[in-house]
Amino acid sequence: MNNKQKKILIITYYWPPAGGPGVQRWLKFVKYLPDFGIQPLVYIPENPTYPIIDEALLDQVSDKAIILKNKIFEPYQLAGIFSKKNTKKISSGIIPAAKKQSLLEKTLLWIRGNIFIPDARFLWVNPSVGYLKKYLKDNAIDTIVTSGPPHSLHLIGLQLKEELGVKWYADFRDPWTTIGYHKALKLSSYAERKHKTLESLVLNTADTIIVTSKTTKAEFELLTNKPIEVITNGYDVENVAKQTLDEKFSLAHIGSFLSDRNPLVLWEVLQELINEIPSFASNFELKLIGKISQEVLDSIAKYNLTTFTNNLGYISHIEAIEQQRKSQVLLLIEIDSEETKSIIPGKLFEYMVSERPIIAIGPEGSDFAEIITTTNTGVFFTYNEKERLKQTIISYFNAYLEKNLKVYPVGLQQYSRRSLTQRLADVFLSQ
Repeated sequence: MNNKQKKILIITYYWPPAGGPGVQRWLKFVKYLPDFGIQPLVYIPENPTYPIIDEALLDQVSDKAIILKNKIFEPYQLAGIFSKKNTKKISSGIIPAAKKQSLLEKTLLWIRGNIFIPDARFLWVNPSVGYLKKYLKDNAIDTIVTSGPPHSLHLIGLQLKEELGVKWYADFRDPWTTIGYHKALKLSSYAERKHKTLESLVLNTADTIIVTSKTTKAEFELLTNKPIEVITNGYDVENVAKQTLDEKFSLAHIGSFLSDRNPLVLWEVLQELINEIPSFASNFELKLIGKISQEVLDSIAKYNLTTFTNNLGYISHIEAIEQQRKSQVLLLIEIDSEETKSIIPGKLFEYMVSERPIIAIGPEGSDFAEIITTTNTGVFFTYNEKERLKQTIISYFNAYLEKNLKVYPVGLQQYSRRSLTQRLADVFLSQ
């Protein structure tokens, strides 16, 4: 190990064997930081309750990283005694539509929003501060990063900043009080004020804020004068064998399919194409990969698409990469709301290097729309562009029949994990 490397402590909740998108960002930053003069130390819970497990990701942890662990007590562990299924669903972000929530689900959501502030990992804050104060002093480490959500980890950074005067970078993979599910938590006026107070305290105490989109930066600039750096998520070079394309005209959605992401316009278009074009009906397949809400499955059934649907459930990250590269078309769906314009799904960047066309649906003005357009990796639609969506799918289907369905991406290198890590290292070393 190079003793001249700058030591930085990264505080994160999601880490292998956790699966899902939350783990990828810092797993990859940690992989490349040593190449740019930084020794990463990663602080994680010893006994977490992860909603998704992907053991294969353990092999991707850098052998140059120093891993620190400390025990955590999570209320979800206790709640699971009463309803493991509902607890796991809510902890992974799949919140049923309000009118379809059971009394137990309503109760769990109320507790999540009003008792667990800012989230269910809040009980890890004080034990972590006690543990890390000693470690940082004993090892002469003066720089930390906190990654949220869960945003309770920023409260660890807040206390360490106030008590030790460390340099603190607060990394927001997602926004705090404007994230899509925040309104679903049945917040009291007190809880709403508490969330906003803590958010403001973090944003105005951290030395630098790191965000993943321009819209989040603009949003936070209204709340703080602290420096804000935009460093998006990205793609890594994956050791995946060349894949043979699906024989069917497969439209694949990879990742969690939440209730609020339910694209009725897409289901309506697909139903019409099946009814109007016999060859489409005989060749079409809808592939769903990941956790799917019941509302989405119900809508698929309502539009008579169930027999065309291949629901593969959750698969490992490497299997997901393989599925991306063999699918004919990739679906990227975001909630149609003002709050989600800032969300750039992490899978977008893996989609972009899969060399498969992307059909993306989201709110007008979405940050990811600009990325898709400028990289020539697909087509973006708002939820009210039914006819344009239909004509694009027909165009893709005709190209599929001619065995000529391709995309020609440009400018992808800026989104490689290595390039992004170099930008991150420049931020760390220049301040």
